[in-house]
Amino acid sequence: MLSRVAENLYWMARYVERAEDTARLLSVNSHLMLDLPRNLPLGWAPLIEMTGTLAAFRERFDTFDEQSVVHFLCADTQNSSSILSALASARENLRTTRDVVPREIWEEVNHLYLGVADHAEHGVSPRRRDAFLKNVIRSCQTLTGLIEGTLSHGPTRTFIELGRQLERADMTTRILDVRSASLLPKNPEELLPFENLQWMSVLKSLTAYQMYRQQVRLRVRGPDVLRFLLQDPHLPRAIACSLETLAHELQWLPRQDRVVATVALVRADVIDADIQALAHSPSKLHAFIDELQVGFARIHDTLSATYFVNSEEVPRVTQRQGQTQSFGAEEEGD
Repeated sequence: MLSRVAENLYWMARYVERAEDTARLLSVNSHLMLDLPRNLPLGWAPLIEMTGTLAAFRERFDTFDEQSVVHFLCADTQNSSSILSALASARENLRTTRDVVPREIWEEVNHLYLGVADHAEHGVSPRRRDAFLKNVIRSCQTLTGLIEGTLSHGPTRTFIELGRQLERADMTTRILDVRSASLLPKNPEELLPFENLQWMSVLKSLTAYQMYRQQVRLRVRGPDVLRFLLQDPHLPRAIACSLETLAHELQWLPRQDRVVATVALVRADVIDADIQALAHSPSKLHAFIDELQVGFARIHDTLSATYFVNSEEVPRVTQRQGQTQSFGAEEEGD
């Protein structure tokens, strides 16, 4: 497989996962705002922080009101991390490599982009928002099902899976990081009702609430949620599971030693983390997640140096500044 084809498939998968996760965040936050007290100092700003687009948002908007945030994350073509922009990039990456995937996969990506573009042109109104977001999520899941059910095991499928899992792990860390400041209880023995609701929203944004209830079988508590989302080996959106899937998929590729070793180091940090210490210290959790995101950047750079550019080039490590760096700033050659 040509390195350019592999790179396009990798980024196509990252963009689709990004669009789906952004839609999930908006949907869950909309419902959470209805349940929380009006005087609670929360709102729409955390969503901008989660996506790492705070600087870009502030350049164009004065306040974090609902209309501005929803437009910025759904339909803003100048925001490379909006749902519309992500799907446009996914479509373009797949368009140039469509001969290596079944026609149905290309048609689903194209149909999803055109539908979102048409909806965005008429505005994402509060009345239509819920249906719009559900359609994005369902279509992304349909695409995942088509890939799983029609694409042969081989390099094409491998690079798609690598992109999906790395983007998924990155989004999970962002959600945990931004929510942690207001979620972590001042008294670890007693969670306030609104803190319980917020932890539930974290689980629901990752479609992990029902699996949490089945496995943990206790009320929703911060330490248990952190352990579940960081270390559970079976939850598809848990960081440990995503990294394990990455390592497994890499076994199908040649020259994978350096990448596998990099993934193993990051996964060891996740598995060995002291959850109790992280759960009761926002500063420690923030520092730990920053380290993980630097680790994800290292995985990406090692992948890029091994498969997407001259393999003799030394991998370049991107230093990500917590939640401040835009997703769109990391692409090179989409």
